[in-house]
Amino acid sequence: MTLIAEDLLLILLDDDTGTLSHSDKIQPLLGGALLVELALAERIEVAEKTSIWSSAKVAVVEHEPLEDTLFDPLLDQALATIAEKPRTAQDLVNRLGKGAKDLLLERLAERGLVRPVEDKVWGLFPRTTWPAADRTYEDSVRALLQGALVQGLTPTPRTSGLVALLTAVGHAHKVVDRGDVPAKVVKARAKEISEGAWAAKAVKDAVAAAQAAVTAAVVASTTGAAVASS
Repeated sequence: MTLIAEDLLLILLDDDTGTLSHSDKIQPLLGGALLVELALAERIEVAEKTSIWSSAKVAVVEHEPLEDTLFDPLLDQALATIAEKPRTAQDLVNRLGKGAKDLLLERLAERGLVRPVEDKVWGLFPRTTWPAADRTYEDSVRALLQGALVQGLTPTPRTSGLVALLTAVGHAHKVVDRGDVPAKVVKARAKEISEGAWAAKAVKDAVAAAQAAVTAAVVASTTGAAVASS
């Protein structure tokens, strides 16, 4: 079984060119995906604020390796990081997402879902792209998104978490075949799913915190880039 972070990468990768949409935002996105995964596994929670001056912190519900059915080294490492000390979701999405992209892409390649292609930009700068090798699994993920966002089907918690992450970067309406459905309708459906009652409150609070943290990180990086170029 793939992680939500891996599903997210597959969705954001162009199948033909192997380049990544929102590459400048991928670190907090993947960190957010790890938080969402742990929230759905009910291994983390958002602790109540201790004062009006403090920010809500993410805490581990029970710090031990995940059960065999859920165990993944990357998730267990994320749990260990969260358990070190109280941190906000905004801190954690960048902290957990650091270095995750390359590791996850290599895992997807090992599973035969993408393949690494080495080339050079302008014949000078080496780069690796990751075009699709087998689209079967990705197509199944897209079908679930299509059902939820366009056909109005009830999504699973896992699909809802993926929608929340895509919504954080304004991309949910771009990953489905809208047909005659206006983009604003799909965006509204994505927002409805993100905010819907599809999980227990503790889980939903943690997913909402991860989504808000990704959005904040994206805004901060965009603002920083704008200032640097002015």
